[in-house]
Amino acid sequence: MNQNYDENIKRLKHELETCDAVLVGAGAGLSTSAGFTYSGERFERYFFDFAKKFGISDIYSGGFYPFPDDETRWAWWARHIYYNRYIDAPKPVYKKLLKLVKDKDYFVLTTNVDHQFQKAGFDKKRLFYTQGDYGLFQSVNSAIKKTFDNEEWVMKAMEAQGFARNADGIFEVPENKAIAMKIPTALIPKCAVDGSDMTTNLRSDYSFVEDEGWHRASDAYSDFVRRHKGLHILYLELGVGANTPVIIKYPFWQMTYDNPKAVYACLNFNEAFCPEQISDRSICINGDIFDILMAMIMQNTLT
Repeated sequence: MNQNYDENIKRLKHELETCDAVLVGAGAGLSTSAGFTYSGERFERYFFDFAKKFGISDIYSGGFYPFPDDETRWAWWARHIYYNRYIDAPKPVYKKLLKLVKDKDYFVLTTNVDHQFQKAGFDKKRLFYTQGDYGLFQSVNSAIKKTFDNEEWVMKAMEAQGFARNADGIFEVPENKAIAMKIPTALIPKCAVDGSDMTTNLRSDYSFVEDEGWHRASDAYSDFVRRHKGLHILYLELGVGANTPVIIKYPFWQMTYDNPKAVYACLNFNEAFCPEQISDRSICINGDIFDILMAMIMQNTLT
């Protein structure tokens, strides 16, 4: 590993251990580092039939595919949600991150919708999932400002397609048995309030439902920022790309610029950078986030 990389690891660990608070900003790259990839082996293993019949090339694009009927569409979404929400990530990236921040005054702002922070043990009151949660449904009637837990429905829909649990309790494609690409019509989810159709609680347009839980988390985030204004705060950005920079990246840059005591850190795979105006108080590390976190954990002393 090059010297600059090692020095940046030491600098980041020092900042983490000496700062007054840590504001974590997490994007899709963090879950990618944890093994939640949307193409390749995972896609081919669990969505091979959809790929063959519809020409879908990855999990992300499949979420926008115009399926021919609701039974097929919801079969897709049951798998999409299950394999990206109700199982643990293949690599313990989130648990390693918690190990590093758990004794600090921390808060997490994330665009990820896979619930992995809570599964790893992060305090729910210190999390703000800005873009929704795979584990929630909402009505297509956006006047209903409620969300609905979908775990029971997802499990039934996976069983209805013929998936079977392995020794670890994870749904897998059974040997010598075909799985279905549809769910029964009776299993298509409907809103308990007015019987309307349901959809995922993921931000895509103005119809996204910001329920009471979302607003509580938003208020907690605003309160955290207010309470730490002017203090030595570490803005730790992890795997944030260019799709929605206005949620995490741009605010982190601005808050660092406004506060002379603040430090900005960007961990990303070939996309770690910062503006020149805050470069003297920034730590940008290109690399796999899991490897970087492990390197920090393995260091026994500060230099």
